[in-house]
Amino acid sequence: MFTSSVNIRRRLTKGRPQSSCCGPAFWNLLYNSLLKLELTSNSKIIAFADDLIILTGEGSVVEAENYMNLEMRKFLEWVRNNKLKFNGNKSKVMLMSRRRRMERKEIEIYLNNKTLKQVNSIKYLGVIFDNKITFRGHTNYREEECTKLIFSLSKSAKITWGLRHEALKTIYTGEILTLLLYGAPVRKSVLNKHYYKAKLIRIQRLINIRIAEA
Repeated sequence: MFTSSVNIRRRLTKGRPQSSCCGPAFWNLLYNSLLKLELTSNSKIIAFADDLIILTGEGSVVEAENYMNLEMRKFLEWVRNNKLKFNGNKSKVMLMSRRRRMERKEIEIYLNNKTLKQVNSIKYLGVIFDNKITFRGHTNYREEECTKLIFSLSKSAKITWGLRHEALKTIYTGEILTLLLYGAPVRKSVLNKHYYKAKLIRIQRLINIRIAEA
């Protein structure tokens, strides 16, 4: 490490320095073996960088619970073999189902001999998934985010001074539309419903009034 006029050298016996150029390559080599774990035909691993989700689907809650705990044992064996540790407090479990039949909603999935916290929604790569797959929470979150941005712009976009409509249109297409459309292919099954349309139209109306200097 070199800082100002001080040069410090240390021999590394394990691990790697933060922001190492080789770090991503080493991580990929290690992580690839996790992605290739032999899971049951009911389960699948999805990962982006170090954000990982294990999905399993079955006919009943009990069966899904049993399969997931089976996959978690394989996962923990991989962790031990590679001398790694995962923070159970940051790991969550969610039961996703649109069924209305009477069936228990609580599931017990174990990591490091502790039950993972069960939640009703999970934010993954910027998209909020809820246990009923309605995306209502994601829509509300994006609406609030865009509304705050528009009202912040309003302070600098008056009719006679401040940001002009050209700049506002650039912000609209580059920022607000990006926020509204993020993950749209995943949510397209619900976007035709009146609730979601009303939310999107409201955001577009707010910014278009300001772009038109109305």
